[in-house]
Amino acid sequence: MTDETSDLLSPGAHEVLIDGLRQRYHVYGSGPACVAVPGGPGVDWEYLRAPALEEYLTMVYVEPLGTGGSQRLPSHPHGYTRERYTRSLLGLIDALALPQVFLLGHSHGGFVAQYVALHHPDRLRGLVLYESAPVTGAEHMAEAGARVQEFALRNEGRPGLPSALAGLQSVGSFTDDEKVTAALRALMPVYFAHYWDREDEFRDLRAAVACSYISSQDENGDPDVIDDRGALPSLAVPTLVVVGAYDVICGPRWAREIHSLVPQSRLTVLEDSGHFGHVEQPAEFSDAVRSFVASVSV
Repeated sequence: MTDETSDLLSPGAHEVLIDGLRQRYHVYGSGPACVAVPGGPGVDWEYLRAPALEEYLTMVYVEPLGTGGSQRLPSHPHGYTRERYTRSLLGLIDALALPQVFLLGHSHGGFVAQYVALHHPDRLRGLVLYESAPVTGAEHMAEAGARVQEFALRNEGRPGLPSALAGLQSVGSFTDDEKVTAALRALMPVYFAHYWDREDEFRDLRAAVACSYISSQDENGDPDVIDDRGALPSLAVPTLVVVGAYDVICGPRWAREIHSLVPQSRLTVLEDSGHFGHVEQPAEFSDAVRSFVASVSV
């Protein structure tokens, strides 16, 4: 490893140029390298920071193109396909001179991580699909709608419920970064198992989360719909699937389906979490990842 590469993996914020575009990322911890891809698309990386993982992994938290300090595509807000994100991720791994990494993708980041694993399995030591799903589109949204109804029934009478549901309903109608961020902050309780019972723990995260508007269209304006069901049985990378039992957007149905499709995958259900198990059950989340990394490293 060169001194330059060592510097690129030193703790703190870094930038590299990939395909002429600025790619920003953040390094914490020590141990085998794990590249972490946040969700959205467009949500800033900081919500995904998991200090418990940093005790045994060098966590490389990516700011995906179009988000935070990374550069926007000329076609912004369109064109952020999984193939485009993958090119940037592979360029980053190359810049770090890492022949293989663990790859952790959360939510939409899980969709990207699936794509990387299916098309470039040789670059990965292991894959963590954290709150991911095998499909997007109408079927995915119908399942999410049913889960939101369950959330509303569980929290009936909570003073904050109407504003959270209003934020969830409105978020898809905004194309302005500030309005998307405000809607995301409003809907955040829906993404937790028991937000209002633990509000003192999660209030700061909710207030800090930020999002850039990124569309679900490719650079030609066509929808970038995902269906990996036919491909996942060929996924040859060691895989851990992690899901919160109360997740509304990428819930247990999808985790179990991925687990059933991916050969020899592991499944961990965090029984007291929603979409943010690394925050709601950090020890259980970390233990699952640690055990997986250890099994792959043998």
